Formats: sequence, structure tokens, C-alpha cells
Amino acid sequence: MAKTLGLHILADLYGVDPHLIDRVEDIKDLLETAVRTAGLTKISSHYFQFQPHGATGVILLAESHISIHTWPEHGLATVDVFTCGDPEKAHRAMEYIIEYLKPERVEQKVHQRGEVSAPQQSEEVRSVLLSA
Repeated sequence: MAKTLGLHILADLYGVDPHLIDRVEDIKDLLETAVRTAGLTKISSHYFQFQPHGATGVILLAESHISIHTWPEHGLATVDVFTCGDPEKAHRAMEYIIEYLKPERVEQKVHQRGEVSAPQQSEEVRSVLLSA
């Protein structure tokens, strides 16, 4: 039996209001709030302001990472959310970002990452579980 260790969501958000994604302060607030809203664990972060437009940012998480790169002149933001553990946290973070930015169109791909064999339960554990 196999299981996956992580969920990776990649999204291109088109038709975003340029004022929401132009300044590094705005994307910092967006990502930091998405992390808190999803219940993720921040380790560190880094942000950069491009000239004349756009910003990029990444938050390193105990669960993996979340990042954004913006082109306000095109109304475009690309977002990457990768988490291990509870996949709902990745979905909550992405949903928050999409709801906040209100893009006209979203192209999103979801990938299961890190397929591994699930450990086999011993006969003793199985019998305890079955008798419960």
C-alpha cells in the first residue's frame, strides 16, 4: 500500500487588480495571513520588490513552503503552496489567496508528492484494531 507525503498546488491567477500585487508590503501581508489562516508553521521568509513593478516572496514552512511572484502590469500572480502532513492546510492557504486577490481566471494544478510505501501493520496490531 502506498501513500504520498505532500500536496503541491500551483496556480496562475489572471486578471488580478494590479494594486493588490504591486508592492512587496501587500504580498507580504497576503502570504503571512494565508499561513496563519491555514494553520501552517512559519520558519522564515524573504521578499523582494522589483522596479518599476511587481514583487516576489517566499515563506519557508516547517511543512515546506509557500511563494508568490507577481506581474501587476499583466494582472498576473503565480502562487505555489507545498505542504506535507494535512493536505487541507495547503488548500486553505490557496483558497485564502484566491479569495483575497479575486482573479478573473485561475489555472490550478494539484500534485501528490513523495509516494512511499505505507508501513505494514504487524499481525498483533491488526488483531487489536479488528477487535476494537
